[in-house]
Amino acid sequence: MKEIRTEDAAGHVLCHDMTQIIPGVSKDARFRKGHVVTEEDIPVLLSMGKEHLYIWEKDDTMYHENEAAEILCELCRNDHMDRGDVKEGKIELKSTIRGLFKIDTGLLDSINSAGDMMIASRHPNTPVEPGDKLCGTRIIPLVIKKDKMEAVKKLCGGKRIFSILPYKNKKVGIVTTGSEVYCGKVKDAFGPVLRAKAEEFGGEILGQTVTDDKPEHTSEAILEFIRQGADMVLVSGGMSVDPDDKTPLAIRNTGAEVVSYGAPVLPGAMFLLSYYRKDGKNIPVAGLPGCVMYSKRTVFDLVLPRLMADDPITKEELDKLGKGGLCLSCEECHYPNCGFGKGW
Repeated sequence: MKEIRTEDAAGHVLCHDMTQIIPGVSKDARFRKGHVVTEEDIPVLLSMGKEHLYIWEKDDTMYHENEAAEILCELCRNDHMDRGDVKEGKIELKSTIRGLFKIDTGLLDSINSAGDMMIASRHPNTPVEPGDKLCGTRIIPLVIKKDKMEAVKKLCGGKRIFSILPYKNKKVGIVTTGSEVYCGKVKDAFGPVLRAKAEEFGGEILGQTVTDDKPEHTSEAILEFIRQGADMVLVSGGMSVDPDDKTPLAIRNTGAEVVSYGAPVLPGAMFLLSYYRKDGKNIPVAGLPGCVMYSKRTVFDLVLPRLMADDPITKEELDKLGKGGLCLSCEECHYPNCGFGKGW
């Protein structure tokens, strides 16, 4: 491409979109890439502050911004995603389903640190709905060396940076512990909350069992739901270090492998995550602290979408939740579009 005076541009082909901003009215491309400038266009371009223009000179070693944006888009796009048109060198992707948004952060960081190109996305491990915007891509200059784009394609090695995991419509068993609830002295408040949260992600509630404080009774209730075909068991209550709270012991006694007892999240520090292995399948068994019953958002809201999408969670990932793991209990809740839980 070469730079010329706008007054001399008639008959030349624009090599990039020209944006016109009318405050309070619009911001859009007034002239598109490939437009042949006419004499009538020149006063409009000058009114837009364009005293010089770049016109396209074919160079086989370079990609135009729109061509490069197409390459970045293909490195990002995966199943369950729709793409927009290329506009001013930018392409956006949107979700076509309800599911869990995943990012290969290593690839994303490598591309964004390569220089002259960028991919901006929403946070990973967050729920998305049909039509939700996932990312936008573009290169920074108007043209970029083909070799540089080929290098990032090679870096990805056929992998896609983003993916969406659909929810699995899991069958969920609920076990509520506590002698005070078992004996009817206190009305259960966990059940309605857990039912609503699980159903939000397509879960089917198999039932709810209330047990006393004896760990063997809680263990048996968990195992009974698994025998009934539960894909996940949520165990509420009895998660503190109080001597009467035996839920962690009961979960361990089922034979489930504990990933972590405790998470750097408030509310929800006493959360326990484990997996019970049956017929080659890992069934999540989660111990939920009391805050899940009365706080609008807790650690449970961070892990539940991943559990419902069959996305295995490691201790290392839970450990990273400390950064962003403090819910500010805002008067008007903006979860998941806030800072809570963005550490992973």
